[in-house]
Amino acid sequence: MSIRAVVWDVDDTLFDYSAADRAGMRGHLTAEGLLDGYESLEQAIVRWREITDAQWARFSAGENTFQGQRRDRVRVFLGEELSDAEADAWFERYIAHYETAWALFPDVLPVLDALATTHRHAVLSNSSIRVQDRKLRVLGVHDRFEAILCAAELGVSKPEAAAFLAACEALSLPPHQVAYVGDHPEIDGQGAADAGLLSVWIDRYGGTATVDVPSGRHRIVSLAELPAILGADTRFGAPSTFG
Repeated sequence: MSIRAVVWDVDDTLFDYSAADRAGMRGHLTAEGLLDGYESLEQAIVRWREITDAQWARFSAGENTFQGQRRDRVRVFLGEELSDAEADAWFERYIAHYETAWALFPDVLPVLDALATTHRHAVLSNSSIRVQDRKLRVLGVHDRFEAILCAAELGVSKPEAAAFLAACEALSLPPHQVAYVGDHPEIDGQGAADAGLLSVWIDRYGGTATVDVPSGRHRIVSLAELPAILGADTRFGAPSTFG
């Protein structure tokens, strides 16, 4: 049966999170007088992202709240026992720098336009509605999606099948009629496939081009390849080079 809807990841799929995070961290650490404590900006960013991944894993496991994982990211990064108010204030100062660099990837609007009349659209993100709802509004694409689902409110995170199935339920469609597009090969790609959705992993930087893609999954390097995978009759026509 044909694919009737596309469910989208947000960060590093639609939204250029990595570039915004890098620019935001540069501005924030410079303003806070902390950049000199690292050999390079890259070293600081790697540490920040490692801490973010670790604290998000705790949140996903039910060991912390969404706000709590933000606070603990700050405390671990600074190595200081900050109060909740102090950690919140530091994180908000970072967010102010981060938001100035928000942008969609260049291929996002063209593919959303191309698929606007052929497919329904929703979002499934391992974040919170508070964060992603505002982000999608600022980026001007909020109204493109029928439903926006996030792990903090669902109580379940990708790659668990229940997260993907919740998105299908929100669209009132069975999994085999839904495609999922995300940037992480396991969390998005494997998770969606295991839940019975058509799995499309966008590998924007081609850094894992030698990885074998299991049957039933697709890897693309540009969203311009997506309509061909979906069988959509649009102005995009290039088939995926990765199968």
